[in-house]
Amino acid sequence: MIYLILALAVIAAVLISKGVRIVPQAENWLVERFGKYSGTLEPGLNLINPIFSRIPIGGKIDIRECLIDLNRQTIITADNANVHVDGLVYYKIMDTYKAYYGVSNFHLAIESLAATSLRAIMGKMTLDATLSNRDVINAELLVLLDEATDSWGTKITRVEIQDIAPPEDIQRAMSEQMKAERSKRAQIITAEGERQAAIEKAEGEKRAAILKAEGVKESAQLEAEARERLAQAEAVALTVVSESLKGSGDPISYLIGKEYVDKMGEMAKSPNSKFIVLPSDLLKSIEGLIGKK
Repeated sequence: MIYLILALAVIAAVLISKGVRIVPQAENWLVERFGKYSGTLEPGLNLINPIFSRIPIGGKIDIRECLIDLNRQTIITADNANVHVDGLVYYKIMDTYKAYYGVSNFHLAIESLAATSLRAIMGKMTLDATLSNRDVINAELLVLLDEATDSWGTKITRVEIQDIAPPEDIQRAMSEQMKAERSKRAQIITAEGERQAAIEKAEGEKRAAILKAEGVKESAQLEAEARERLAQAEAVALTVVSESLKGSGDPISYLIGKEYVDKMGEMAKSPNSKFIVLPSDLLKSIEGLIGKK
């Protein structure tokens, strides 16, 4: 009797252990009954038929976003250049039934499909295009993979080309070309700077010449105006003197004599003058100044 109870207890424990399933948060488990799909266990506590139901091998599906690291492969571009390419593919299983029953090994299937699609895309492009349009390659590969894997219940979320490496001889040629382009740009920039500096210098010299010419012109005008005013003043002075003398003397002789006496006075005021020798005709000059004959 005791052995029977123990046997029943063991059987009950086994049935309970097989019938109670605790699924982790990031997984979905497939359930088969008599070898046929029965249902999907979601995260948490689940009960299944412990005798007729089972979890198939590989039936524990990770529903998180997963990563496939594409192996480095050699691709021939449209201009017959060999490039070594590797990349990353991010995917997420949206339908566990399709992912398990739609393809035998969806991970390997996605990896193989990504490799062949990448060769087809880059095979239509030149080397320069593949190096400068990595975003275009990523976008086109994403669309192709997402459409192809839809029947497998898988969503391709991102595609990233990690590296595109041309052969060493092409890399050296590209490096030399890049150096030549940089040198050319530097020479162009230098020449442009020199040209601009020459233009600025010429503009400055032109402006200086214009200002100088304008200054000379203005100075000449001012000098002419001053001469004209002086002539007018002398004419007025001569008129005034003539009116003052009223026939008692020559006004021109009067003005010349006055200028003569003024200059003698300026000579006497000079700090370098020790003494002044007066001319013998000073008296006659004074008589001419006052109008005596």
